[in-house]
Amino acid sequence: MADRPVRRLGLPTRPTTRSGSRPEPGLPPRRRGLARLRPLTVRARATLGACAVVAIALAVASMSLVGLLDANLLHNAEADADAQAAAVAQAAVAGKLDPLLPPTHGADFIQVVAENGRVLTSSQNLAGRAPISPHQPTGPGTVRSTWDVGLLGDEHRQRVVQVTTETGSGLITVYAGTSLRDADAADDTTSAALLVGVPLLLVTVALVTWWVTGRALRPVEAIRAEVAEISDRDLHRRVPVPQTHDEIARLAATMNATLDRLESSVLRQRQFIADASHELRSPITVLRTQLEVALAVRDPAAWPELISGALEDTDRLQRLAVDLLLLARIDAAEPVPDQPLNLTELVREAVGKRHGDRVPVSAELAPDVRVTGSGLWLTRVVTNLLDNAQRFAERSIAVRLTVPVDTGGDAGAELAVLEVTDDGPGIPPADRERIFERFTRLDDARSRDHGGAGLGLAIARDLAAHHRGTLTAEHAARGARLVLRLPLAPAG
Repeated sequence: MADRPVRRLGLPTRPTTRSGSRPEPGLPPRRRGLARLRPLTVRARATLGACAVVAIALAVASMSLVGLLDANLLHNAEADADAQAAAVAQAAVAGKLDPLLPPTHGADFIQVVAENGRVLTSSQNLAGRAPISPHQPTGPGTVRSTWDVGLLGDEHRQRVVQVTTETGSGLITVYAGTSLRDADAADDTTSAALLVGVPLLLVTVALVTWWVTGRALRPVEAIRAEVAEISDRDLHRRVPVPQTHDEIARLAATMNATLDRLESSVLRQRQFIADASHELRSPITVLRTQLEVALAVRDPAAWPELISGALEDTDRLQRLAVDLLLLARIDAAEPVPDQPLNLTELVREAVGKRHGDRVPVSAELAPDVRVTGSGLWLTRVVTNLLDNAQRFAERSIAVRLTVPVDTGGDAGAELAVLEVTDDGPGIPPADRERIFERFTRLDDARSRDHGGAGLGLAIARDLAAHHRGTLTAEHAARGARLVLRLPLAPAG
């Protein structure tokens, strides 16, 4: 027995197209069909849009042109017929009608009909013919209309002017007609020219738009192709910048600037991970060694010393983990709380907690200096500056908080300036920026002895920047001088 297809219960089937692909979910069949017909490229959409606009404009212009031409020719024909009809009507009033009207310029035929429907006279081509119109007017006046008159064997329309006037013998009606063959011929010629010229013009517009759009988008395609080739391993590559100095050139320059920031961020992240791994490996290795020794030593008298060393390394690991977590929060660009703070009290409190430090700290603080930001983070900045000074100071550390007078008169430029100065070995001018790099130590061995990981000043600068401030190392007569500048809180 042949195997039969089995349908699994509980699993609804989805319809597929002939090609095997499933239709786009969420769209009715008609909209899916329209989506497939929509142009997919900017070049195609621009060409289609330009052709549509030009086609609409040409259609309106063509109809207007034909209408104006027809109206102008019709007006000229009507004026000629009107003049002939008026002249014959005047002759009828004067009683000077000829039995057979001679041919006249501007009228193909003339017919004069009495009130009772009798033809009084006509042009030669209507001799012996019945009245043109079976309806006789009841009062004097002028009527202008376009007729398809077949009496003359002419296939063109006729513009007929009907003039009714009062004579001594009663009402008479004069019919004067002019052929519209010239107007019809002009309409036909113009229509034929438009039928040929409009498609050619549309094709020309499509080709020119396609070519111009292709040339304009060629740099965009080059940018796309280059970006598609860039991976996390070759972020040094950049997209080509065209020499057109237009929007696409600015797009390429912006893309390269973005790639610069991305490369810098990735390099910084990789360096941070490498440095963090290096910093974590040392205390972990020492801690493991101490624990292994404690496990191997059977003498209980040696355990307190081994455990004390393990606790010191654990504390170092904990401080390093806290610093790394804070750096991660700073890099994540967490918003700074916009809280009013008394920087004077904050610094005084931070200095007051340093009474038991190796080197005494003296403070000279301006009263009631107000800033905005996070009290926790600014306290961390001051603490890191004091910790750094304690590592290298010999006999004294000075903290000074001032609000310099702005000589430029710009109230928005007022700053609070906090200076932390020590009498240690100082910082060489070439290293005044390098000390703010993460995991940087000018004296590696000495910093390790004092428990520093090279993150304190980096964290302090990043936190200062988060508060729209700066932290710099500046010249000092002796030792190191670190200066923190923060914008003052708005008055009121």
